[in-house]
Amino acid sequence: MRFRLTRDQEAVREGMRELLGRRFDGAALRAAAGGPARLDRGLWRELGAAGFFALRLPEADGGVGLGLPEAVLVFEQAGRALLPGPLVATHLAAADVPGAATGEAVVARVDGGLVEWLAEADAVTGDASGAVPVRSADPLTPLHRVPGPVPVPADPVAVLLTAAEQLGTATRACELAVQHARTRVQFGRPVGAFQAVKHLCADMLVRAETARAAVYAAAVTADPVDIAAARLLADEAAVRGARDCLQVHGGTGFTWESEVHLHLKRTWVRAQRGGVNTESEEALAAELLG
Repeated sequence: MRFRLTRDQEAVREGMRELLGRRFDGAALRAAAGGPARLDRGLWRELGAAGFFALRLPEADGGVGLGLPEAVLVFEQAGRALLPGPLVATHLAAADVPGAATGEAVVARVDGGLVEWLAEADAVTGDASGAVPVRSADPLTPLHRVPGPVPVPADPVAVLLTAAEQLGTATRACELAVQHARTRVQFGRPVGAFQAVKHLCADMLVRAETARAAVYAAAVTADPVDIAAARLLADEAAVRGARDCLQVHGGTGFTWESEVHLHLKRTWVRAQRGGVNTESEEALAAELLG
């Protein structure tokens, strides 16, 4: 079976990329990462006006009336841009929390024992009692940890949207690595001319495109097992891709002027959300053994 985006889906994707390119480009990303983690409420409301949070709500309820495939496309773009904020949590709460659909409210979610952006939230999904702040690897994702077992099971849609964000980062990491390999010169040659760098970039592309096929297919089937597989592939593509991108950049990848290290840090944090690798592996194993 071949999966090809429709013209409307391409328009949704490009519209979100244009919005983020205008409102949250590389300079804005580095500026945000250089200070205290604060949510841009103006950008949040603009996302709401663009239908980001109400994308899957029926038109009769004031939503856009689209489906999971379109949501995956916009979350992929958010991941590519490293857009900060509890995007998944607010999107999932659009039907239940007043103001979430329009971006007037920010919603946090207890997910895998962690809560992202709890201090900024107007509402919380799940029990965040006793949550304590913990140091986050990502300067743009403040975290709290909830003590004890977490009763909220992983939501398959949340797992898939996280996979879509990871896919966006994997794609962006590959782009950054190839761009640097073409322009950085060592020993009179672009570093991309060296076989070891070529292999790194090729492997990044293969992992990203494999994850893309899995994530897009899971968005169509909405099958929990397909979603588990997509999450595993997307996490691997994002974490390994960002790490390999950092290796291609060398020391410059660690500098504050570069966005490469920010992608790596975000992939680590996303990978700890509900539906982490262990849960996805168990779901796949149960399907195979069953």
